[in-house]
Amino acid sequence: MAVLVCGGAGYIGSHTVKALLKRKEEVIVLDNFQQGHTEAVDDEALLYNGDLRDEAIVEEIFLNHKITSVIHFAANSLVAESVRNPLSYYDNNLYGTLCLVKAMNKYGVKQIVFSSTAAVYGDPVSTPILETDPTHPTNPYGETKLATEKMLKWCAAAYNMQYIILRYFNAAGADMGGEIGEDHNPETHLIPLVLQAALRKREKIMIYGDDYDTRDGTCIRDYIHVDDLASAHVVALEKLRRNRKSGTYNLGTEKGFSVKEVIDAACKVTGVNIVAEKAARRTGDPAVLIASSAKAKKELEWKPKYESLEEIVTSAWRWFQKYPEGYKSKSYVQ
Repeated sequence: MAVLVCGGAGYIGSHTVKALLKRKEEVIVLDNFQQGHTEAVDDEALLYNGDLRDEAIVEEIFLNHKITSVIHFAANSLVAESVRNPLSYYDNNLYGTLCLVKAMNKYGVKQIVFSSTAAVYGDPVSTPILETDPTHPTNPYGETKLATEKMLKWCAAAYNMQYIILRYFNAAGADMGGEIGEDHNPETHLIPLVLQAALRKREKIMIYGDDYDTRDGTCIRDYIHVDDLASAHVVALEKLRRNRKSGTYNLGTEKGFSVKEVIDAACKVTGVNIVAEKAARRTGDPAVLIASSAKAKKELEWKPKYESLEEIVTSAWRWFQKYPEGYKSKSYVQ
């Protein structure tokens, strides 16, 4: 009996693979390495290099292994890129999941945990955001995630499948053991960008807008540690196995930190005076995005362990100090 983790070589996927292996699960990873890294995948997991849209490799996995459940991370996730090239996002995110669900249905695999996003909400109507709030994505990335959610709901009804959809906010930090972390190309997330400035890999960090209606004028976001996200996927899978009941859950700390507060925390953690420069607002940036995680806490019995911004930044800094070039430097060390 094995768990198939699609996109398990990526940032959140690799941390989830590690969490599953700690629980002695048999783990099969499928990743096309558009964003993932072989070095991120624990040797105890069986790794396939391939794409969900490649019927041959998906068939090989389901034929050769007793897959009983799936955790699905595989997706493109850059908002700006999705606006420039929406067809690639519909092809990879939506059609890729369609291929996966077809295979699951063919081989009688009934349970899936799906990695979704707060981007399905678009501009929030209230704070904190509830799962019942309107979903009006403002970009193709959010649209493809929402379309996938709806496909899973209809397939669950038609084929007696069960799903748990996890909509999470700003993933951040690195494995507390320091061996896996965040390595994107291009990097778009604030905390690694700030830490690159601390490492002098970039001259400065840009603050896009300091005139929002927030406590210091900069955007506020709900940062959730990647290990907490990984644990949520594990408990979601356990819930599916236990009661076979579908559901949709937000994942966040229910706290918000501003761009300036992130920069200040990074300066404190690193001991470096990080240069920040003000710039114009970016189109489509809401002032505040904070999750309500009350439903996940109640029904999944999940609670984030790492809620302090300083703790999150420290874990990321530990990873970047050890591997300043990301997984490239890790392969050099090994």
